[in-house]
Amino acid sequence: MNTKIQEIDGKYFATLEGEMDTTAAMEAEKVLKPLYQSNGKDVIIECAGLEYIASSGLRILLSILKGAKASGSKVIMRHVNDDIKTVFKLTGFINIFDFE
Repeated sequence: MNTKIQEIDGKYFATLEGEMDTTAAMEAEKVLKPLYQSNGKDVIIECAGLEYIASSGLRILLSILKGAKASGSKVIMRHVNDDIKTVFKLTGFINIFDFE
């Protein structure tokens, strides 16, 4: 699992690549934890390279979303493949995240 964050033009860009299973999610959370407080900046999560996400990964994304909404920003999931989108549909997350 490869996870990184960049700040560009007043927005946070997070890139998720690989399989976010339970073990990888623990490591990814260390990298993504600063996004729990986005301080009014929108968060773009690039998922083109994300192949799998476990419930622990969904919990991380939900924490990012809660922090963003609390500060008036939004979270946009970008380039989510069909398999990951199915997980979002099954969990109801498809209705709470924005997708591009």
